[in-house]
Amino acid sequence: MAGAGRLRAGPGPGRLPWPHALPAALPAALRRWLSSPAPPPRVCVVGSGPAGFYTAQHILKNVIHSFTQTARSERCAYYGNVTVGRDVTVPELQRAYHAVVLSYGAEDNRVLGIPGENLPGVYSARAFVGWYNGLPENQDLKPDLSCETVLILGHGNVALDIARILLSPLQLLRKTDITDSSLAALACSKVKRVWLVGRRGPLQVAFTIKELREMINLPGTRAVLDPADFTGLESAVKDAPRPRKRLTELMIKTALEKPAEVQAAAAAGAAAAGAAAAGAAAAGAAAPREWGLKFQRSPQEVLPSADGRRPRGVRMALTRLEGSGDSARAVPTGDVEELECGLVLSSIGYRSLPLDPAVPFDSRRGVIPNSSGRVQGVPGLYCSGWVKRGPTGVIITTMNDSFDTAQSVLEDLQGGVLDVSLSREGFGLVESILHSRGVRPVSFSDWEKIDAAEVARGKAAGKPREKIVDPAEMLHIIGH
Repeated sequence: MAGAGRLRAGPGPGRLPWPHALPAALPAALRRWLSSPAPPPRVCVVGSGPAGFYTAQHILKNVIHSFTQTARSERCAYYGNVTVGRDVTVPELQRAYHAVVLSYGAEDNRVLGIPGENLPGVYSARAFVGWYNGLPENQDLKPDLSCETVLILGHGNVALDIARILLSPLQLLRKTDITDSSLAALACSKVKRVWLVGRRGPLQVAFTIKELREMINLPGTRAVLDPADFTGLESAVKDAPRPRKRLTELMIKTALEKPAEVQAAAAAGAAAAGAAAAGAAAAGAAAPREWGLKFQRSPQEVLPSADGRRPRGVRMALTRLEGSGDSARAVPTGDVEELECGLVLSSIGYRSLPLDPAVPFDSRRGVIPNSSGRVQGVPGLYCSGWVKRGPTGVIITTMNDSFDTAQSVLEDLQGGVLDVSLSREGFGLVESILHSRGVRPVSFSDWEKIDAAEVARGKAAGKPREKIVDPAEMLHIIGH
């Protein structure tokens, strides 16, 4: 169920009554049992991100092949604009459903834990991405982009995406669904340089090759990678898994290319951006903007400007690596350096938060304790996605993880672990609870009306969509 103000991407539960015609892929015993006159099992999924939809999709046994088809299925109902833990409790959901799956993700960010991180001009990546992606809760961010250098702490895909937004030519951004207010702020941006800084080395970066290649080919920019950082890596990565090997080879190639060669590659990728962008990209070493990767540096303190109104830099501890591969640890060497910047963005990861006092939660790891998605000590309660395993992995990881949890639900239905002898009212009970508390849920057809309004506004502006960032306006569109 989604929190108020997060109608577009917020989580939402599904009511999943089984159909009369059951898919042949189900075990024969389970098909016979589900075909009996017994009341159909009802399952509630809390979360409408990838983990929630993949879980629901697998419970529906892959009859449906997309999130939209899942939400539209007569076997699944979507209810948004509801905050579980506030508008309705998990025990109340358990009284309404035979099984409840928590797939609400990681909605908080990890903190740096260093002096100066609360200065103006220091933001979490989550808040900054939310700002340019149109999340209502981040629309008051108003980042000051009047500096020339931005420091992003982190070497993941989110860090690369932020750098891309900060350095992209405006004519490219105008063709995306970025919000008008963010586009206006970026049009006035003075940012010319973005450094992405990590504690470990090139063999431990967390971004993927597609995102790196897109950044390398960004029109009007040049990549600044120090060849010394990649000395000896070709032999070290020779036997590495193919994705890591290809990623490292691309970084090495980019680091060793001369500036003119890098700009020629960028110019080749700039054709779709128009003559102006292509001209800028072809300007050789004089490219107006640049970005780069800095390794083996761990932030110690964000240093304030003289007036205290923004950062002037970050003091970094230089590190050395102990161990190898993904398990390598960064250990301070005792040496420090200061990197100048006027804006700091922390992209060191997300963390899940406890949802309800009735749900066990491991605060140290930021996950719900579980075994194959079964919440420890709470029969009938499950979890999937980042709240199950932590905020790691790519979309295929989330998909497989969610399928694993869904399989646990199906096995428990078949094995009699879940008592379905008693009828459960499902959302009928939840709806009466919400009504008594003045909460009006949003259906998927309501969501589609908001989606259609955004697409129509975007079409008029020559964009894929124009995002609506005011929750009250969303509710007005659907007549709430």
